[in-house]
Amino acid sequence: MKITFLLNGETVELVEADPTATLLDWLREDRGLTGTKEGCNEGDCGACTVAVSDADGTRALNACILFLPQLHGKAVRTVEGLGGSHPVQQAMVTHHGSQCGFCTPGFVMSMVAGHAEGATDHDTQLAGNLCRCTGYAPIIRAARAVESAPKPDWLATDRAFISPEILRGEAAGRGAEPPSSPTSSDELATLYEAHPDATLVAGATDVGLWVTKQLRDLPKVIFLSGCADLKEIEVTDTHVRLGAMVDMNRMRDAVAPLHPSYGEMIRRYASVQVRNAATVGGNIANGSPIGDNPPALIALGATLHLRKGDTRRDLPLEAFFIDYGKQDRAPGEFVEAVSFPRQPDRLKCYKLSKRFDQDISAVCGCFNITVEGGTVTAARIAFGGMAGIPKRARAVEAALIGQPWTQQVVNAAVPEFEADFTPMSDMRASARYRMETAKAMLRRYFAEDQGHLTNVLEVRA
Repeated sequence: MKITFLLNGETVELVEADPTATLLDWLREDRGLTGTKEGCNEGDCGACTVAVSDADGTRALNACILFLPQLHGKAVRTVEGLGGSHPVQQAMVTHHGSQCGFCTPGFVMSMVAGHAEGATDHDTQLAGNLCRCTGYAPIIRAARAVESAPKPDWLATDRAFISPEILRGEAAGRGAEPPSSPTSSDELATLYEAHPDATLVAGATDVGLWVTKQLRDLPKVIFLSGCADLKEIEVTDTHVRLGAMVDMNRMRDAVAPLHPSYGEMIRRYASVQVRNAATVGGNIANGSPIGDNPPALIALGATLHLRKGDTRRDLPLEAFFIDYGKQDRAPGEFVEAVSFPRQPDRLKCYKLSKRFDQDISAVCGCFNITVEGGTVTAARIAFGGMAGIPKRARAVEAALIGQPWTQQVVNAAVPEFEADFTPMSDMRASARYRMETAKAMLRRYFAEDQGHLTNVLEVRA
């Protein structure tokens, strides 16, 4: 497998590279660039953050769960590539933004990527960088100080870089046995049908941990990052369609104007680094019972679009999840896109987690209830964390539909959650806590619909 990318302004060509070697390990062990730190090695702490650029812009990414083939045709900047003269570095010194220093390179690279894209919401931009010395205040001050600072000269060069192989119409690993990198969904369909035992790698935010934490060997890997047609977003008067390779930050940009509560939930879904890598299709296909995205999509009435070879089929998203670890997907079949109908915004998404930012949900409840003339005419309520799969609360829906939209009816529907779910107890929450939380979420939805403030941040504002 041949991979070409730009590293700190230098063209790098790797021949026969290990397809599951992470950028973090390669930087430190092969290139001696030890400014990129290993902290958690699972994409949580941000100590390994690098800036990756292409024609679409500059993104902060976690090098610890970024495989080398995902960099093909892109430009990478590490802290060593800043030369000590970037405005962010100077501001960190001026505002005393570094204490023990271990996390500092990661913070700097997140700030560099944010500066390149004109970020002003620094709390969000830096939510994926952890500092155990608790030096956040001066770091935020440093980020604010450089908002209007000139961008470095190398930024334009990095964004304009296209590897010679891509210019010749070649892709990393083209023509070889997997691992390979198809450049379209048609190529992917042919390749995956021939090698249904291969592991599909979209953003690697999940698969990366198979390698770094579980030490799994992945003998056949197909990288999807070159499939440009799977990155398309279509928003019309009738529907929204998201290609499987749309990353979660781009998804947030698309859905937030239509459903602000959904957009806010995606903001908390993970760090900027993870959202820059994680994809819509990957999040659905891994079938996690605690994934935040499927409950919201199910509540919106989403349809999943699957493909195997030249055959395509559609099914309601909730039907894709059969049982824990089991989805309705045949060998060689992949998620091509997901779509949902345009509709008035009635959606509320409630994510409950121990940590506000960048944490796995104990319970995620999404409510989409239609009221016409004071009567509930439709209801779609879906949860993550309440069962072995993302699941609708059908008994609760049935208790609401056709009834007047009143507190009395809501109270009468609440006990039906016990007919819909038998949650488990684990490290995140007890079964009883999950059940009581789900019931409280329905009451909250009604209260907010009636105009009552339920969020302490809204009250303070």
